[in-house]
Amino acid sequence: MKKTFFYLILAFVSFGFEQCTAQKPVNWTPDQLIEPAALAKTIESNENLPLIYCVGPGVVIPHSIDIGMTKNENNLAKFKNSLSTLPRNTDIVIYCGCCPFDHCPNVRPAIALLQQMKFTNYHLLDLPHNIKTDWIAKGYPQMKE
Repeated sequence: MKKTFFYLILAFVSFGFEQCTAQKPVNWTPDQLIEPAALAKTIESNENLPLIYCVGPGVVIPHSIDIGMTKNENNLAKFKNSLSTLPRNTDIVIYCGCCPFDHCPNVRPAIALLQQMKFTNYHLLDLPHNIKTDWIAKGYPQMKE
C-alpha cells in the first residue's frame, strides 16, 4: 500500500511539475525577432516603416495599430480583419510587452494567425522582459499623449 501511494504521489508531482514548467512551443524562429534598437532606429528615421501592431494591453510604440490582447477572440478577429486586405509580403512587426514573451498569452495567437493567413514578412519585437524594461527604460520612442 505504501509503495503504491508513493508511486501515485511521484506521478502526481511529476505531472504537476511538468505542467508548471513546460512552455507552449514557440511559434516563431530566432530570425523572426527584431531587436528594439533596430525598430527604434527605423521609427526615428521615418523611412520604410513596417506596419506595427500592438497585440497587448497598451500601445507604447509610435505608429502602432492598437489591436488589444489577442488572447481575446474578439481582438484576434479584429487583427484578422486588419490583415485581410494586406499583401502577404507586407512588412509587419508585432509586440505585446505585458510580460516576457516566452510566457506571453498574446504573441502566440497573433503569430499563429499570421502563419494561417500565409504572411511571409512578419517579425516579433524582441522584448525578453517586458515593454517597460526593454523599450521605455532604454529611451526608445514612445507614443505622445
